[in-house]
Order: sequence, then C-alpha cells, then structure tokens
Amino acid sequence: MNSPFCLDPDVIYLNHAAVAPWPQAAREAVIAFADENARRGAQDYPRWLRTEQQLRQRLQHLIHAPSVEDIALLKSTSEGLSFIAYGLDWQSGDNIVIPAGEFPSNRMVWQTLADRGVTLREVDIQGAEPEAALIAAIDPHTRLLSCSSVQYSNGLRLDLPRLGEACRQSGTLFCVDAIQSLGALQFDVQHIQADFVVADGHKWMTGPEGLALFYCAREQRERLKLLEYGWHMMQHPHDFSQTDWQAANSAQRFECGSPNMLGAVALNAALGVLLDTGLAHIEQRVLQHSGWLIERLQQIPRVEVLTPPAAERRAGIVLFRVDGTDPERLWQRLMQGNIVCAARAQGVRFSPHFHNTEAQLDKAVQTLIDLL
Repeated sequence: MNSPFCLDPDVIYLNHAAVAPWPQAAREAVIAFADENARRGAQDYPRWLRTEQQLRQRLQHLIHAPSVEDIALLKSTSEGLSFIAYGLDWQSGDNIVIPAGEFPSNRMVWQTLADRGVTLREVDIQGAEPEAALIAAIDPHTRLLSCSSVQYSNGLRLDLPRLGEACRQSGTLFCVDAIQSLGALQFDVQHIQADFVVADGHKWMTGPEGLALFYCAREQRERLKLLEYGWHMMQHPHDFSQTDWQAANSAQRFECGSPNMLGAVALNAALGVLLDTGLAHIEQRVLQHSGWLIERLQQIPRVEVLTPPAAERRAGIVLFRVDGTDPERLWQRLMQGNIVCAARAQGVRFSPHFHNTEAQLDKAVQTLIDLL
C-alpha cells in the first residue's frame, strides 16, 4: 500500500507524539485553499463553512460523541483546559486530582486556582494500579479528575472507563487530555463517561498546530461560565444586527471569533486520511510498532525501556534510557542521522504512527545500536 505521507526517503519520522508531519492530502488541501484565496478571495465562503462543518462531523466520529453540537474548535488544548478551569464555579476547599508528572498544560492551569482555595492533588501513578491510586485520592471535596489518556513521557495508557465510572459514582467531573490518543487509538467518549475532552490536532491526528478539539458534554455546557465573547459564539452568528443575542446552545458558544479556516481545511483533510484508513487498523499498527520497538530495545545491552510492555498499558510512545549515555546527546546524534524523535524524561522517546514501516523501525534501532 502506498503511504499517504510524502516524507523524504532518508527521514525516519518517530516523533508523532510531538508534532506530526502532514499527510499528502492535507498538503494538497492547503495549497488549493491558498490558491483559491489568492485568486478569488472569499467568494466561495459558504463552501468553506461546509468544510468546517465536515471537520466537526469527523471529530464527532473520531471520539464517538453523541452529537456534532458537542464539538468546539479551539486554538489549543491549553485553551480548552483554561475554559474548564475558569468556567467552573469553585468553592474554597475544593480539590482537583491529576497524575503526577502530567504535561505542564494539565498541571499549570489547575495550580492557578490556589488563590480561590482550590487544592491540587498530584498523585503518583507509577505503581501497579495507577487508576486505584487516582481513585483513592478522590474524596467528597474533589470537583474534578483531569488526566492525560496516555502519559506524554513514558507512554503509560490509563484505563479511562474505570476512571470515568469512579467519577460518576463519586459525583466528580472527568476531564481527559486525549492529545496522545486521538488518531492513534480508538476513542469513545460515551464509554469512558468523560465530561470534557481536549486535544490539539498536530500530533497523532497529523494536522496543523493552532486548531484543537474541545468536547463538552451537553449537561456541562451551560455550567461553564463564558470567558470570551464575540460574534461567532452567538446562537445566530451571521445576524450581525442583533442586539438581544444569546450564546449558542451548542459547543460553538466557546468559539468567540472568526474561525481558523486554513487550519480547518488542513485538519479536515488529515482526518479524512485517518478515517479512510480505518481507526481499528491504525490502532493495530500503532500497537504493533510500539510492541516491536519495546521487544527490540529490551534486547540491547544497557538499554532500559520505561514504557509498559503490556498492550493495554501503552499506545504509540516508547521511552528508553541507555546506561552511561547522556540522553540529550544521544537524541542529537539520532536526529543528525535523520531519526526524528524526542528527548523526554531523561530518556529518548520514539513515537511511530501507522504509516511507518517495519524497515524504518529496524533502521532506527540499528542506528541506535551503531551509536552506542
């Protein structure tokens, strides 16, 4: 099968957990959009709006949301988390539970609520039962549990349905940063019973930076105090003369200004590739790749793999360290060899996607061996 990506043949791209390359379809869609804009301006803006609506529908399908009205298009994961943090009505004495070692976006925003009397509980999840540790930290004053579906550093995948059920039983809101899942693993927001899901499109969804999914459950939409205001978040956004306006009933109420139409064109095309390929097939390939890498890396002397080997505990991230080797220097040398990866958590992180080949993975591992 021909790859939907057009990476240079000498580049082995194992950095989808950071910023992914665009598929060829996204590249062509952006070129066509730019050409049309340069030649005809916004003459066909209604068609652009149909593309934006198709993107919302594809995102709805991607996370199995009840309705397309549950989907908002924001600038970033951080913006969505900020809407939650400053939209909820906190009371002094409330607490928030998160895993220790979360990506800064899912820690900083909750820390800023300290002046409102809200305590942040960072829970060690490195034991055999990470979900049990998080659930044990929930008490009657816990308003929110917020976690990444997959930890950005070591690739640990959490049992989201178990956490969601615990939140329902305790009356705790459940927020999931799904940026390391969506596009790599199948995802069902109804099954995990999440109230909020946030995720940028530039990692496993292989879209551009600057455009993110924000899912807000219907019953939570009006409970979040609005923080931004503008024409696009109104119930009838194209009636510019209205003075007695109301916020949209849908999640579009969180979109205050003009849409990122260029980003929508690119992300819509990228998601089209993923959906055409098949989410089940993509998940199978991603898990095969991460499993293969773990097995090979474990055979190399001095290499310690820090990603859990069990398929249900990992996704596309594989983190490893080499005893006696500076990880930053090792990462730099791998990058010089066109093995595109990342330095994270005092180690090196590989994150292959479905389009990577076994030959590419083998070359990456052999390059690592040659450097040791």
